[in-house]
Amino acid sequence: MRLHRNLTFAVIDSIRDIFNEGVYADKGVEKALQRDKRWGARDRKFVAETIYDIVRWNRLYAEIAEVKVPYDRDNIWRLFSVWCVLRGIALPDWNQIGDVPLRRIKGKFDELSKIRKFRESIPDWMDDLGVQELGEELWTKEIAALNQQASVVLRTNTLNVSKEMLQLKLKAEDIETETIPNYPDALKLLERANVFTTLAFHEGLFEVQDASSQMVAAFLDVEPGMKVVDACAGAGGKTLHLASLMQNKGQIIAMDIYESKLKKLKIRAKRNKAHNIDLRLIESTKVIKKLHEKADRVLIDAPCSGLGVLRRNPDSKWKLQSEFIEEIKKTQQEVLQNYSKMVKPGGKMVYATCSILPSENRQQVDLFLTSEAGKSFSFVKDNNVFAHQSGFDGFYMALLEKK
Repeated sequence: MRLHRNLTFAVIDSIRDIFNEGVYADKGVEKALQRDKRWGARDRKFVAETIYDIVRWNRLYAEIAEVKVPYDRDNIWRLFSVWCVLRGIALPDWNQIGDVPLRRIKGKFDELSKIRKFRESIPDWMDDLGVQELGEELWTKEIAALNQQASVVLRTNTLNVSKEMLQLKLKAEDIETETIPNYPDALKLLERANVFTTLAFHEGLFEVQDASSQMVAAFLDVEPGMKVVDACAGAGGKTLHLASLMQNKGQIIAMDIYESKLKKLKIRAKRNKAHNIDLRLIESTKVIKKLHEKADRVLIDAPCSGLGVLRRNPDSKWKLQSEFIEEIKKTQQEVLQNYSKMVKPGGKMVYATCSILPSENRQQVDLFLTSEAGKSFSFVKDNNVFAHQSGFDGFYMALLEKK
């Protein structure tokens, strides 16, 4: 493989933005890809995947390169050189690269690969927490799986098309997919592609949604005609799935504390032709109180550490702090206490997170069930989804029923 200056400089600048300026990796990649409209698919793939690679393995590469954040430009070139050497890419004779000690890099890689926190490129506190909550064996398997590149998975919008027809339409646009056993609406791309430019996307035939995330709406056990509340709707991935499962019948109240996210959901709902969604901005407790004991189903897709989705958000390994996890657990319990009041007697509620930590998951459910608000609920079932078992994101979901 031959390196090209303009592509490499885009990578270097993006790494600087992500680690020195606090830019999110996906935004850094998006900005990098806008630098040159002449780049083809292969060029764009190189830029995006190289940025994500260096972000994902940053601790390991930084240790080998003997550099620390914040990185000056020479430091970033050293990181890039390590990436090249470990992938067997010939280094060009550029001034920015200089002398690179190939044998020392490979020797240090072999040495550090014996230590999990370096091999999996994670902060000390995260490694300690993973062992504490999951045990050595499970954590070792899970963090290795969470460092793999995530597949691109689509969810068929069954309001507009069948999965079989969607597969044919995508093939006509040169996008090959395969079905995934036990995920009724899912299609996985055989090769990464920009699906957002397809006619099928603009016609509202699918959404990009990981296979594990697709399990959550189905877990809520909805039926057409019900009154359903998606209490932490965000931009609405699960809201739109609920609309499909309910065949556009009944009412979905999509709530969130961020108006910007609900605006995105409004646009997505229009494209999806999902007509049974009402948007509610949570500006005060009045919005919740008006719905007390009114909902057949309530989905609480709670704010969380996001440790189950490190594959698609590798920079969160460096942005996340242990203090945040302690704070978010308080928020999770508050959300459960308050939003559970919207479930009517005989109704059901799902508490879900994209975390793999028991302290954010089953322990929160158990704490809720022993509280005053939780005494009227009974535990039905839960599902711990681990990346090393499923091949998809780590997730948790628990189904509770109001007596």
